Amino acid sequence: MSDRSRIEVLAVGDSGRRRRWPLAEKRRIVEESFRPGHGAEATARRHGLSRSQMYLWRQRYRAGHLGGEDTPGFAQLVMAPGPVSSAPAAVASGVTMAETRVEIVLGNGRRVVAPVSVDPVALGRLLPVVEGA
Repeated sequence: MSDRSRIEVLAVGDSGRRRRWPLAEKRRIVEESFRPGHGAEATARRHGLSRSQMYLWRQRYRAGHLGGEDTPGFAQLVMAPGPVSSAPAAVASGVTMAETRVEIVLGNGRRVVAPVSVDPVALGRLLPVVEGA
């Protein structure tokens, strides 16, 4: 026997240990984790993911970075033809413009409540920040 220790070299293939997940599969797994009765940790275990990977995917999903048509976002605005009033209905019924509010529900579940008189440019800068937080 020699005094030298035996060293064994293990080669890692071209793909390494990382598993490649298509975006559609990531979305499906993340959406599964949001369903009632399914937790993020249990879903991660079922699919052989670490908890940290699942939470990273969920964060990216909420921010809209997992792509796809089914990514949460804003609903389409549909304007129906009809008579146009110079004052909003709430103002016409005696409620002041300052009291009238609009609620915006974002794709990540957060809600933004603002007066109807809010500056659209300022709101446009605020919403992506709240959506990504």
